[in-house]
Amino acid sequence: MPKLDRGDVSLHYEVSGTGPPLLMLAGMLSDSASWAPLLPMLEPYFTLIRPDNRTTGRTTPWNAPAALDLVADDARALLDHLEIPHAHVLGHSMGGLIGLLLAQNHPARIASLTTAATAPMRMSRNVALFQTLVAIRRSNAPADTWLRALFPWLFATSLFDTPEAIDEATKASLEYPFAQSTDAMAHQIDALATFDPSALSHPPETPVQCLLAGSDLLIPLKDAQTALDGYPQHVIAHAGHSIHWDAPKQVADHLFAFTQSNPIKGAA
Repeated sequence: MPKLDRGDVSLHYEVSGTGPPLLMLAGMLSDSASWAPLLPMLEPYFTLIRPDNRTTGRTTPWNAPAALDLVADDARALLDHLEIPHAHVLGHSMGGLIGLLLAQNHPARIASLTTAATAPMRMSRNVALFQTLVAIRRSNAPADTWLRALFPWLFATSLFDTPEAIDEATKASLEYPFAQSTDAMAHQIDALATFDPSALSHPPETPVQCLLAGSDLLIPLKDAQTALDGYPQHVIAHAGHSIHWDAPKQVADHLFAFTQSNPIKGAA
């Protein structure tokens, strides 16, 4: 298993595909496996680098400091470790905030940044939602209860027209061997709750595009558009917060176009 020793944390990461490097930063409660819908479309064209953020997956220990600026520096260190001077970046939700921090602090390293269902704004309601889900996990409720409460916030409404799809998603989540523990989830939520997004209110020097979901409940479209004023934006209609699961082809198409417009010099 590929690991990067960061002193306070052992960072697990996955590398696959061939082509220019694309660093993929997962969102809250997610790890490197969350990019599954995009992998078949991207692996023939990019070398995909997918770390498990602090508190998630096979990165240990789960209770290492998890502030977003530390996670962004992990990403920078991973590029150093892999001897990658320049990379494209794709970040979903909280991963998009991490990508913005990375682009702000190391603009020369990032050829392009695509954020997906991300906006630099503080939403206390979302923190309260996640804390409630932690309370459900710690209760005597059936193990799938918190997941079934979370999914309407993540996915487009059309998914719920097929009940067996929800059952399959729930089963897959419960059977995933590297699922984030309840304590790790609470630790990550605490880190998000203390993050100040005000420093990200202006676009960095790095070329950035922001993909927004038309049916996002966690990051409502109008709020996101206001918070991202000055950033190039593209709306994918009918997608929910998990935009790369609801509309993987549209996300991939926007990514292809943007990376081709901002190539890495010397990359194959």
